[in-house]
Amino acid sequence: MSERVNVKVLLLFGDQAEVVADAPDAGDPVRYPAAEIAAAVGAALPELPNMRLSAVVGADDRLSGWQRR
Repeated sequence: MSERVNVKVLLLFGDQAEVVADAPDAGDPVRYPAAEIAAAVGAALPELPNMRLSAVVGADDRLSGWQRR
């Protein structure tokens, strides 16, 4: 069974978005392709920083299924 988690896009670093859990005790950010996230949520790349999203955690702990919250 997959789990949906809340995340926040911190910033863009080149063509990557730094994503972190949207929680006070969040760990280190992880990078994901910014274009993939932007396309999934219907946003322009410059809109991504500080955007709060939800995503599905896969078996390999990678996130996918991005949605706006």
